[in-house]
Amino acid sequence: MPQLVRARNDPEQYDELADVWWDLSGPFALLHAIAAARADLIPPAPRPGSVLVDLGCGAGLLAPHIRDHGYRHVGLDITASALHQAADHCVLTIRADVLALPLPDGVADVVVAGEILEHVTDLGQAVAEACRILRPGGVLVLDTLADTALARVLAVHIAERIPGGAPKGIHDPALFVNRAELRAACARGGVDVVLRGLRPSIPGLLRRLLRRKDTVGVVPTWSTAVLFQGHGIKGHGSDRHGSKEGPR
Repeated sequence: MPQLVRARNDPEQYDELADVWWDLSGPFALLHAIAAARADLIPPAPRPGSVLVDLGCGAGLLAPHIRDHGYRHVGLDITASALHQAADHCVLTIRADVLALPLPDGVADVVVAGEILEHVTDLGQAVAEACRILRPGGVLVLDTLADTALARVLAVHIAERIPGGAPKGIHDPALFVNRAELRAACARGGVDVVLRGLRPSIPGLLRRLLRRKDTVGVVPTWSTAVLFQGHGIKGHGSDRHGSKEGPR
């Protein structure tokens, strides 16, 4: 039988990759490192019962890193096989599209959008939904890939050719994120985000290439031209749709 060739960014790929989510030396190894860096931007829960909503949660890779933060961890994803694994890591799972979240306004103390924005077809809508469910004073945390030639070369043309690297076709570079558009969308939602770059640890990357078993850590960097994080607090003057309320 001819081998099925999927379009780039086809979500059904994640069902085919279901067995490697928690393989720390597998093709999702870098996602584990990014999840750890993401957790560094998440503050402890401000009160009992605080809710953290994890958009595009996958198999729950963030869960081990925030287990002691005190949140009720709610994860949303469209891939059922990944959600089954997330539930095994104490994530309350909901199968849903991040462009239409089945959650009320202001329900979350923290909203996390980790490695999901480069997969959505409507960046503005995804950000608007993330900001909508975030309460005033709540924290938005994100990480994604920049819409640059360098990111396309490194994250697609090189990473997909490295043994044990990114799965082929997992990204569509046409969906990589314009940083100015992202900041503008967050601002419309009442969140002023600060961006910082991330890059793989060079020693870790070399060990990975030589041994093909080691995990790869990530470290902050000045450049946001490839992989970057963003975080910010939703203003208390934001209305239910996220826009800043002005004088009447």
